[in-house]
Amino acid sequence: MNNNQLLQLFDKEMREEIEYPEARKEITADVVRFTREAPAMNFVSKTFASDADLDRVIEQELAHFAPMNQPFTWKVYSHDTLPTLTEKLEQHNFVRDEDDGDIMILDVDSAPSHLFDPVKADIRRITNLKGLKDVVSVLDKVYGNNNEWVYKRLGGHLTIPGYLSIYAAYADDQPVSVAWTYFQKGKFASLFAGSTRTEYRKRGLYTSLLSTRLKEIRERRYQYAMVEAGEMSRPIVEKHGFQYLATAWDYLWEGGK
Repeated sequence: MNNNQLLQLFDKEMREEIEYPEARKEITADVVRFTREAPAMNFVSKTFASDADLDRVIEQELAHFAPMNQPFTWKVYSHDTLPTLTEKLEQHNFVRDEDDGDIMILDVDSAPSHLFDPVKADIRRITNLKGLKDVVSVLDKVYGNNNEWVYKRLGGHLTIPGYLSIYAAYADDQPVSVAWTYFQKGKFASLFAGSTRTEYRKRGLYTSLLSTRLKEIRERRYQYAMVEAGEMSRPIVEKHGFQYLATAWDYLWEGGK
């Protein structure tokens, strides 16, 4: 599959056909939109409209979302063929999130063989709400904030058979690194986190968690592992064979200024 074909597949499966259990999806002639229960983020994942119609479409979506009094983002990708989309969004008081994400893809069948070697680290799968305390513990120490959201979001997703797999790495019987995978319908499995406490970095825990997840992805016959990588993490995943596909930006609506 060449790059253009892969981009088309990505758009079809990850922007149009994808479902989020906690969100209502609506596909109109102009956009694909997702609405969540307040106070969660609502968003537009794909724009079908022509460039000439963007003012109308943006105003239409603002009329739909603005009364909900929730955060609202518009997803933009580097391969979108709408020359003035970002300009029009900014004119309607959208501001680009500084944390751009590079979509990195690994064809599991072509992954480096070392990623499927036996894992020596203490990796455990978390399968219930009680176990999520270890995820919260690691994220709190890594990011220095409160991550109680994990219990509701990830806890809810764990109740859906086959949808979410969460793993933690342990040292001295303490959780020190966490990562998880979402298994949507289609060919892509989405990797998240890979967060490790500072004092336990450079011990191969990220690689052990990646290896554990890739083995599951291969066993479940997904073709691609996908991660949205920031500036710091892109070189890490590239080292493991992930290749660049596209860049994603979130444009956050800042209200009616």
